[in-house]
Amino acid sequence: MTIRRSRAAFLAASILSFSIAVSPVFAPPAAAQWIVYDPTNYVQNVLSAARALEQINNQIQSLQNEAQMLINQARNLASLPYSALQQLQQSVQRTQQLLAQAQRIAFDVQQIDQVFQSQYGNISLSTSDRQLVADARSRWQNTVAGLQDAMRVQAGVVGNIDTNRAEMAALVGQSQGATGALQATQAGNQLLALQSQQLADLIAVISANGRAQALTDAERAAAAEQGREQRRRFLTPGSGYQPGNARMFPGGN
Repeated sequence: MTIRRSRAAFLAASILSFSIAVSPVFAPPAAAQWIVYDPTNYVQNVLSAARALEQINNQIQSLQNEAQMLINQARNLASLPYSALQQLQQSVQRTQQLLAQAQRIAFDVQQIDQVFQSQYGNISLSTSDRQLVADARSRWQNTVAGLQDAMRVQAGVVGNIDTNRAEMAALVGQSQGATGALQATQAGNQLLALQSQQLADLIAVISANGRAQALTDAERAAAAEQGREQRRRFLTPGSGYQPGNARMFPGGN
């Protein structure tokens, strides 16, 4: 019992002495105050500031990305400041005018049917020799006119080559310098339009040449038919010589 009391007294004395040792020492009001440096708190403050700065940088980068995206969208939606439509239409109109100026037999199905029925069809047995000659001359004139028309169309298409070359150079330059998808697409569409115009010129030349060749072949076929008819008339036996009364001196006895 005595031992337990001694231990309790010793423990109480130890606690009392430790309390006195760690108890704060209050300085008098007139004494200077000391600043306590806490390294853990300082590190946490630095980390918080770094995280806030990183968030601000991320927001700035996001705003820059959005601004660049809007700039790219504006470029992609920008229209091409060049158009070759008027020049291409003028080239097509010149070729159409040459085709519309076709002489004698135009590019018209109804007119072609009428002319071939009257001048290139089967020759009637009752047609006079004078009419045969007139029809042959008319067919020859049709052929010559068709050849001339073909050469005029060819000359017109050749005249369009220089214009097409200039337009092609301009469109290729616009395509290579396009700032966005829309401008590149529009430049490509105009290049396709230029190719369509060139194909139209090619079709016009082929049509004019085909017309001239068709008239030549039709004239040759009609000439062969007319030659057979004239040969038939020449070989057909006539009535021959029929004797009759002749008077040397009219009014005499």
